[in-house]
Amino acid sequence: MKKYNFLDLIIEVLKESKFPLSANEIWQYALDKGFEKKLQTYKDGNLSKTPVASLAAKIYVNLNSKNSLFSIVSKRPTKFWLKERENELDLKNIENISTNKFSNLLIQKEVKFKERDLHPLLVKFLFESENFNLYSKTIFHEKSQKGKSGENEWIHPDIVGVHFPFKDYEDETFTLCKNLNQISYKIYSFELKVKLDFSNLRSSYFQAVSNSSWANEGYLVALEFDDEIMKELWRLNNAFGIGFIKLNTDINDSKIIIKAKEKQNLDLITLDLLVSKNEDFKNFIQNLSKDISISDIERIGYKFYDEIYNDEKMQKYLKDKKII
Repeated sequence: MKKYNFLDLIIEVLKESKFPLSANEIWQYALDKGFEKKLQTYKDGNLSKTPVASLAAKIYVNLNSKNSLFSIVSKRPTKFWLKERENELDLKNIENISTNKFSNLLIQKEVKFKERDLHPLLVKFLFESENFNLYSKTIFHEKSQKGKSGENEWIHPDIVGVHFPFKDYEDETFTLCKNLNQISYKIYSFELKVKLDFSNLRSSYFQAVSNSSWANEGYLVALEFDDEIMKELWRLNNAFGIGFIKLNTDINDSKIIIKAKEKQNLDLITLDLLVSKNEDFKNFIQNLSKDISISDIERIGYKFYDEIYNDEKMQKYLKDKKII
C-alpha cells in the first residue's frame, strides 16, 4: 500500500480548496482538516520541524517535472493550483488583474473579528507557553493623552507582559538569588495583526520596533501569514531584533517562529513617555513595581492583568467572536 506523503497532502488540499493557496495556507488547511496525521512521517514521529518548507520544496520539484500537477497563478504571495482544475479559474481575469489584487480577490474572507478580539488568545498563549510564562496587559491607545498629529503614532504596544522569576524557584533558591542580586525580571512588548503579507509587513514590523524599545524583548504576532515573508522577517530580525510569533486558535499550535533578541539596557526615555501618555501603561508599571517589591507568588496582583481564559471559556469566546 502506497504511503501517504506531502505530495498526497498537497493534492488533497488543492482538490478541496475553493481558491489557490500559498504553501503556508496549504499547510494550515491541512492542519485544520487533520490531513497531517495521515503522513507516514507523522505516524513515525519524524515529521519535519519545518513542514511548510518541506511542502513548498515538493511543489517546486514537481513544477520542474515534465508532467507537473501544479501551476502558479500569482506571485507575492505565490499561490498554487492544480492544473486539472485550471478551467475553474477565470484565466482572462487573472491576466487583467494585478498580482496583488488577484491574490487578495482569491483569498479574501469575511473577517468579522478585530485584531483586539485576538488579545485573549495571545494572553492565554503567553501564560501557558514555557518560553514565556507571562502575565499580560492590554494597552488601550484610546486612553492616551491626545497630542499633535502623528506625535503618538506607533508608541503604543498592543499587549505588554512580565515574567516573574520567583514562580520558577523554590523559596530557598529564590531568596538566595535575590540576596545575590541575580533575579532577572523580564518585560515584553507585543504587536498583534490578524494577517501579515508583503502589503503590511514593513509597516507592521517597524511599528513593533517603535513601540517595543522600552522592553527586554519585542514580538510581532500574526494569526495568519504568507510564508513568502519569512526570508524578510529573518533579515529584519537580524537587523532590529524583533521576534515573530504564529498565533493559532489551537493554543498548542501557537509558537515562536523567530526568537526576539534580548535587550539588557531598556529605553527609559520611551518608557517614561508611555507612562506619561497612557494610563493603562502607567498602571502596568506601577503594579509591576509593587509585585516585584513583594516578590511573592501568592500576592501578585492577578486581577490587574488580563484574564487568562480556561479552555472551555476560550472555545466559547472564539466561536462567539466568529474567529473559528
